[in-house]
Amino acid sequence: MTEVIETLEAVTIHVTDIQRARKFYTEVLRLKELQFNERASRAAYAIPGTNVQLTMHVMGEGEGGRPAGTVSGIVFSHNDPVAACEEIRKRGGKIVDEAHSFTTPFAKVTLGVFADPDGNEFVIRRLDLVTK
Repeated sequence: MTEVIETLEAVTIHVTDIQRARKFYTEVLRLKELQFNERASRAAYAIPGTNVQLTMHVMGEGEGGRPAGTVSGIVFSHNDPVAACEEIRKRGGKIVDEAHSFTTPFAKVTLGVFADPDGNEFVIRRLDLVTK
């Protein structure tokens, strides 16, 4: 059987103001901007530790997908999510859910949630698997 998904190329989100988004992703998250097309209101950023790009653009009229401010469930990893959330806050970012820890049957999880200027939410998490 042929696989329908071979790899993850990019994660794309819609934004309402590309310049405001660029400022957030470069200054608050300090992601490396790979490309910017002002005419198309599009930007792409490198996600550290991967070959995957985080891309964004202003949603066009009639374009499918979720509108700006409705993305959630994208998870980034960090060794210390508490410190990462504090740094995001210091740089002017909005923390939606304070970083906290909890235990599941398979892992100790520490996570926090931050939002970009449009309200798109991202999880920053550390997962320590329980071994028995």
